[in-house]
Amino acid sequence: MSDKHLHIISFDVPYPPNYGGVIDVFYKIKELYQKGIRLHLHIIEYPGRDKAPELEQYCETVNYYPRLTGVKSAFNLQPYIVQSRRSPQMLKNLLKDDYPILFEGLHSCFYIDHPQLSKRLLIYRESNIEHHYYYNLFKAESHWGKKAYFLMESFKLLLFQKKLKHADIMMVVSKGDRDYLQKVFPNKQVYFIPSFHANTSVQSVTGNGNYFLYHGNIEVPENEAAAKFLIRKVFADTNYKLTIAGMNPPRSIYQLVAKYKNLKIIANPKEAEMTRLIKDAHANILVTFQASGLKLKLLNTLYNGRFCIVNSTMLNGTDLEDLCIIGNKASDLRRIIDETAVKEFTSDIIKKRSEILQVNFSNAVNADKMINIIFNR
Repeated sequence: MSDKHLHIISFDVPYPPNYGGVIDVFYKIKELYQKGIRLHLHIIEYPGRDKAPELEQYCETVNYYPRLTGVKSAFNLQPYIVQSRRSPQMLKNLLKDDYPILFEGLHSCFYIDHPQLSKRLLIYRESNIEHHYYYNLFKAESHWGKKAYFLMESFKLLLFQKKLKHADIMMVVSKGDRDYLQKVFPNKQVYFIPSFHANTSVQSVTGNGNYFLYHGNIEVPENEAAAKFLIRKVFADTNYKLTIAGMNPPRSIYQLVAKYKNLKIIANPKEAEMTRLIKDAHANILVTFQASGLKLKLLNTLYNGRFCIVNSTMLNGTDLEDLCIIGNKASDLRRIIDETAVKEFTSDIIKKRSEILQVNFSNAVNADKMINIIFNR
């Protein structure tokens, strides 16, 4: 039995792994367990996600703490996403030993500057530059109340970011975010460790599909804006079929899609159906206006889909340019769609994908990097 122990503070229940942040957390837990690391998981429960007995097979201990939502957390100088994830009981549990502590996302960092943890090895796992993310949500949102919340939260997150100086190690999901944090914290060790994910090998199929696919959590303003851009600026005056699939599409998207015969929506598909949609599409088209983090849906698409059309913001320091077709303006994307529609997806493309993804995005390789950084200092 390994004598390497690690505390992990998760901002949400990381099972089922069905959205971006918790996907990284769950598959990281699974891989570290398989490498022999003895894990002590601390979960701040988010309303609507149940306790997960499935996690107990990978962890020595699993502790749950209620998220403190409401007015007392909202009206505070600390960011709401951080303040609402405080727990005196969690701090007591962390102080029972001297094991390293991994803070998953800025959300979980309430205690990163606590004086009683000052002699512990503290690791910050970045998933987004959060104040950038919230500022872009502010710009994308149309409801004035939500806009005000996103703007205020962005300001609070920028101020809170200074507390990351207490982290001994930073692990980031993209090279773009690494460069940013290294500039802000020049004396810190910042390592590029891409997001962990469900894929072990490329499952793309050769041939052609008869539709293009955009997918994501469409109730998020960033993704709603991307879907509207594709509808209005790219597919509106074409005969190409576009399917928009994802969680909770807002009414405005339904109203827009209803105007065009070549567009359709698939709301809240199950995991198996989403995988089928990705596999069967001739090309997945993924655009974003947020240059932050690593979009896990990009990785999932490259492992399972055919052609992948993106804008440069979607790539954000991932080194995946050679596996994607890049267009930024609507006119560029329309031209690329014309060109891609007549191409066949071949086994040579799959081979190239496999070679690149297995070097930088293998869970096993990246778990080894983490273990070496944390335990072989």
